[in-house]
Amino acid sequence: MKVSALSLSFLFLLSISATVHAHNITRILAKHPEFSTFNHYLTITHLANEINRRQTITVCAVDNAAMSSLISKGLSIQTIKNVLSLHVFADYFGSKKLHQVTKGSTSTATMYQATGEAPGTAGYVHITDIKGGKVRFTPEDNPSQTDTTYVKSILEMPYNISVIQISAILQSPEAEAPTAAPDLNLTSLLQRDGCQAFYDLLTSSGAIGTFLSSADGGVTVFCPGDDAIAAFAPKYKNLTASEKTSLLLYHGVPVYNSMGMLRSSNGLMNTLATEGAKKKYDFTVQNDGNDVTLKTKVMKATISGTVVDEEPVAIYTIDKVLLPRELFKGTVKDEEAEEPAPAPKAAKKKKKPAKKGKDEDDAEAPGPDSSDDYSDDDAADQTASGGVRLVASVVLTFLFSWPRWSE
Repeated sequence: MKVSALSLSFLFLLSISATVHAHNITRILAKHPEFSTFNHYLTITHLANEINRRQTITVCAVDNAAMSSLISKGLSIQTIKNVLSLHVFADYFGSKKLHQVTKGSTSTATMYQATGEAPGTAGYVHITDIKGGKVRFTPEDNPSQTDTTYVKSILEMPYNISVIQISAILQSPEAEAPTAAPDLNLTSLLQRDGCQAFYDLLTSSGAIGTFLSSADGGVTVFCPGDDAIAAFAPKYKNLTASEKTSLLLYHGVPVYNSMGMLRSSNGLMNTLATEGAKKKYDFTVQNDGNDVTLKTKVMKATISGTVVDEEPVAIYTIDKVLLPRELFKGTVKDEEAEEPAPAPKAAKKKKKPAKKGKDEDDAEAPGPDSSDDYSDDDAADQTASGGVRLVASVVLTFLFSWPRWSE
């Protein structure tokens, strides 16, 4: 088969590049100054981060004039967040799909519905293909609003994200209802829902200061339950003061991660213990359906509950104390027992002269090196290699199906 190596390399790289693109709503809208106010409020309400971490999504942007009518109402930032959440659909609607909705009308859930803030079905929006090629958008709890229509497509990345312009703000009585600011006092939050024992360790060690200083910029805390702390107490007492601090900081991540983010992503996370340390102090987030697991290089723990999930603070309870390899390498036999035992190394045999008629390859190969079950790059490979493997298989299938060319 005559296909140049250069052509194959180009085809392969082109295919890979198609799998790794991601969207950034802030950058998308920054190219269109007429949406600068909408873009600004997506940022300060932290909706932009949620949008960037989701796939199969539609953002209904409104221009600066339409945003001025919303701002003039004097709503709190939390309430504005609810209103703008109604403008983010949990489904992909490009221009073509909007004009071809089944039976001329459909209903779609929004991010307002997905957050659980919307009472009942107030977080749904009706989409109607009306006469004259127009498409109308009507909030579930405000059927009298019939003047908000599709204007144009800003960007479409099928079937990842569609950014469209609509003519006016979707007005929802429920979304615009006054919303009390959530209690995001980290000190009080850490003293409830089974986190008291963990909080006591934070205060006695002084590690609480690092958590508090990180709260405004965003922090995620994985709090071992009181029973988990009690079971770990004998080992904790044997740690030095600095080791205790590192262990506790290992339970904090210096960015906000909603439960939705954790369930939709896998990969490494740096921790509060990482900053300034000579070692990594990271762990891997893995998810299986609704279950989220935190995996260090010696054990794993599962998220068992949510104390608070409100940007910029998220606190989740976990069923075990997280044990970093940097502190517990080779000492946590009871935790390692939860993992399948590594394959034993095959005994090395002296090579015998190959017999006539038999390939030397028949000699027994050495077994895998099981001295370290987890290489430093394992988690990164897990997050990046899945798409590459898929593309590689597609490319290889394509190549092997290529018509054979005569010499």
